Amino acid sequence: MFARSEVGCQSSDLNNPSNFINKIVRHDKVINIPNSMSIIDELLPISVEMAKRNLRGVWNFTNPGVISHNEVLELYKKYIDPAFQWFNFSLEEQAKVIVAARSNNELDVSKLKAEFPELLPIKESLIKYVFEPNKKI
Repeated sequence: MFARSEVGCQSSDLNNPSNFINKIVRHDKVINIPNSMSIIDELLPISVEMAKRNLRGVWNFTNPGVISHNEVLELYKKYIDPAFQWFNFSLEEQAKVIVAARSNNELDVSKLKAEFPELLPIKESLIKYVFEPNKKI
């Protein structure tokens, strides 16, 4: 069984409308709070290896560390669209426009990292698996 982050999963397919980055670049304002995040292109092969090794139990299935929306959007601006702009809003402003409360978290991935020491921290994984392959600049 896997647990994943509230921010969700990210793949290298930036054209998919369900893609996290694709979602946040469509908003005029974003909240700037760090969260755990899962990079599918890196984690999918690990899940196959976990099945081969018969690893069972509860695993926090995210990349190590956290990343904020602003950090993601800064990478988007650097690699994809240098003209991209965004604005932040406060938790109070966000609460007025969302239907359900959001959780913000950093999941402990020490168990996964101990089994797969090559697992990259979230920012490095985003650059390697998402932004570098989609680089437009």
